[in-house]
Amino acid sequence: MKLFHYILSLLILAAVTSCNLDEYPVDTASNQAIFGSASGLELYSNSFYNILPGTDVGVFQGDDASDLVARNGVDSYLAVNALSPVTSGGWSWSSLRNINYFIENAETSTVAEKNHYIGLARFFRALFYFDKVKRFGDVPWIDKTIEVTDSVTLYGPRDDRFMVMEKVLEDLDFAIENITLTSDASSTRITKNVARAYKTRIALFEASYRKYHTEYGMQDTANEWYQEVVTTANDITGFTLHRAGQEDRSYREMFITKTPYADETILAVALDASLQVFSSANRRFISPTYGNRPSLTRNFVNTYLNLDGTPFTSNPDYQTTPFVEEVKNRDLRLKQTVRLGDYHRTENGISVVAPPNFNQTFTGYQPIKWCYDERFPYDDESRNDNAHIIMRYAEVLLNKAEALAELGTMSAGDWSETIGALRARAGITGPSLSTLPTEADPYLANYYLGKFTNPVLLEVMRERAVEMVFEGLRPDDLRRWHIGELFEEAPMTGMYVPALGEYDLNSDGVMDVYFYQGEKPESSNPAIAYVDVSPSDAAGRIQLSNGTSGEVIWNPGVREWLDKKYLYPIPEADLIRNPALGQNPGWE
Repeated sequence: MKLFHYILSLLILAAVTSCNLDEYPVDTASNQAIFGSASGLELYSNSFYNILPGTDVGVFQGDDASDLVARNGVDSYLAVNALSPVTSGGWSWSSLRNINYFIENAETSTVAEKNHYIGLARFFRALFYFDKVKRFGDVPWIDKTIEVTDSVTLYGPRDDRFMVMEKVLEDLDFAIENITLTSDASSTRITKNVARAYKTRIALFEASYRKYHTEYGMQDTANEWYQEVVTTANDITGFTLHRAGQEDRSYREMFITKTPYADETILAVALDASLQVFSSANRRFISPTYGNRPSLTRNFVNTYLNLDGTPFTSNPDYQTTPFVEEVKNRDLRLKQTVRLGDYHRTENGISVVAPPNFNQTFTGYQPIKWCYDERFPYDDESRNDNAHIIMRYAEVLLNKAEALAELGTMSAGDWSETIGALRARAGITGPSLSTLPTEADPYLANYYLGKFTNPVLLEVMRERAVEMVFEGLRPDDLRRWHIGELFEEAPMTGMYVPALGEYDLNSDGVMDVYFYQGEKPESSNPAIAYVDVSPSDAAGRIQLSNGTSGEVIWNPGVREWLDKKYLYPIPEADLIRNPALGQNPGWE
């Protein structure tokens, strides 16, 4: 029976997957076997899961091209003259054809449970179109399989993005209404709550886009979408913030467990060593030769609060505080996101102290979120089998908090249940857990280029970045908030270095890094990392902001932001095939 299901699934995919809009799926003898039974509908609907983010690169690398992260090189999105209609991609519609073919056939099915499976299909169609609208803006709305003779659709113009997003909302609402699965202990299946959670993400993006991209003149419609976020978030039940036995581990444990914690994880992909299904998290974060070697920037690390809930930047000496001191008594998520002095790893089964390693990090703020503590084989091979988390309840709380802040309706109770709850899990105490801020933090206001002055919203933005870093949301946040300048202008800063010479980064009496200029010094310590900070304008070099002292400054290469990059260009080949699509502004 299992072999039959496998072969049948291959037949389905062969029938419905194609690369051009004019390739129409042909009915086969297997049509009745699929659409005539609940098991057939379920088997077919499993193919939709391919739309979810892949696990090799994973959501954990999505923030690498953002203001929060210093990385190796410059992404093609930001490199000068790298993105163009010739190099652009993503104009692929095979997943949509697969979904529409299923919906059309399932609607005529006599299976009693058909609306559940149609709800699944429409959920994935919403995800498909959300990604297309984010990338290209206006796109053709297609809700049927296209016949070869349908030249009007095949070679027609794009539809208005705002109309398409209304259709996306309709699909999400249908999915929420009709998906019958309400919970899933494995956190790997699409449930009613998964659809609700995605609706909060999508509606928040759309609300912000309408409010801050004033060139479209849709600001008056933004609040309707913010309200959708709040209402839908309130409907999500059965989740809480995960807490482990040890307070200083509860956050990070979610990202290094093989089995998703169902108390907070709404959707994940469970990896499996026995099936050779892995991610490459350790290699991409740690290997000096594989991946982007992402490191947090000091400008961002400065936003982590003190444990008493006060801003770290309220200390008048914060800019010249060395690493060993600046990480003390901070939001516990800091030590669960990057290596601090008490971090240990295992090598060949032996626990070893592992402070930041400047052979692997550019700024000194070296990530551990998503990474196993064991070196072998994970650092050298793509063999991570920790669960790949795609959606968490923490994000829902942040989505709700931001929407309430934008609507101006957040109460002290709302604050305590969202921002306060997240901070409490992070070990933070004091009034910031229950009291709405009344004055804008000047550091945050300056960080966000003076474009945001609402003190409540700024604190939500602080919390969102700290809680969700390395979960792939940051680039979309910058785009929806219309602050793309941060892609280019955010300095790639690192820890403060008082002077050239050796430094012990964890106070164990062993020197870990040596900053020098000119000739490399001699040392009897084979583990020390030598960092040449000689004056240079070359890409790929580290400098100190004051020459022989100051913040570490990493130069990944020239980054370029142009407002036309809020949308990708329509790929040239697709525009040649259908000139009616037109090109996005600035890419003509």
